[in-house]
Amino acid sequence: MNKSSLSALSRRTWLKASALLFGASVVDISSANASFLQKDKKTPALTAEEIAAIEIAMGKKGAYKEAEAVHTTPLPRNDLKVTVKGEPVPIPFGFGGWVSIKRTMDGKTAVLMSDAVLLEEEVNPLISAVHSNGLEISAIHNHFFYESPRIFYMHIHGMGSPEELAKKYSAAISASKLSPKNQTPAAAVSTKTGKEIFDISQLNAIVKYEAVINGPTIKYTIGRDDLKITAMGAEMTPSIGLNSWASFTGTRENAFIAGDIAMLEGEVNPVVRSLRSNNIEVVALHNHMLGDNPRMIFLHYLGKGNAAQLATAFRAALNQLGSNAGHRTH
Repeated sequence: MNKSSLSALSRRTWLKASALLFGASVVDISSANASFLQKDKKTPALTAEEIAAIEIAMGKKGAYKEAEAVHTTPLPRNDLKVTVKGEPVPIPFGFGGWVSIKRTMDGKTAVLMSDAVLLEEEVNPLISAVHSNGLEISAIHNHFFYESPRIFYMHIHGMGSPEELAKKYSAAISASKLSPKNQTPAAAVSTKTGKEIFDISQLNAIVKYEAVINGPTIKYTIGRDDLKITAMGAEMTPSIGLNSWASFTGTRENAFIAGDIAMLEGEVNPVVRSLRSNNIEVVALHNHMLGDNPRMIFLHYLGKGNAAQLATAFRAALNQLGSNAGHRTH
């Protein structure tokens, strides 16, 4: 049996065990959340040698978030020029892919998660390359409406040693524009940054989090600290894809907002109602991961208008989650 088969078998074994142990969680989220195993177990850190090996394999420096024990390599599609509703939008608005690696909670192996930004014609060639290199696909979908060119997002995962995973992923994307070796430098952007464009203190006060500034955009990234989510033995945290986010671009009076909200099943329709009541368009509703427990659903949305009003709509949607709204079950 080759390494790819062993990796797939390892993942399938974990999924089967997870289903046996936690099969009731989809039906009874409250029960699963209350009794979840290993609540206080800390994910083992990646070593300096492992981080170096990941970055050599990827051909690019990444960022290691010590608090989450996650290494992330950003993979923005700097080669693209994207418009939404006919208006140019910067790549950091929502067209930056990534790949993250962290250890499982028992430290015996590691998990890779990725979100790849693709043109329609790039989707199926990458599927084939991912499978040929012993990794797996967990989701393919849109994140936007009205964008040109049409963009799709592919979620990729795998299990193995950190270096092995990085090598497999690098090989899978080697012929694509995702690969650092094939990427063009980021295009020159407006001299104004998001800090100058938006009233950051006002928006921070509304959202109740601190924005990160990336060129002409600002972004809020918010984890689910109220939950303990695992997939294939690893704890899912914000830097490996378990987060709600909102990105702003444009101007104070004429801004775009786009983002993603990470929800338990019972939170889906309250969030949808909240967004629609604030005139925000719901763009997509889907999974990102396989084998996650409890099951998480992700909602993508898009809005346009006054930045403060858009921030208020985002905050109202967040208020439907977890302890903000009281626990919901089916």
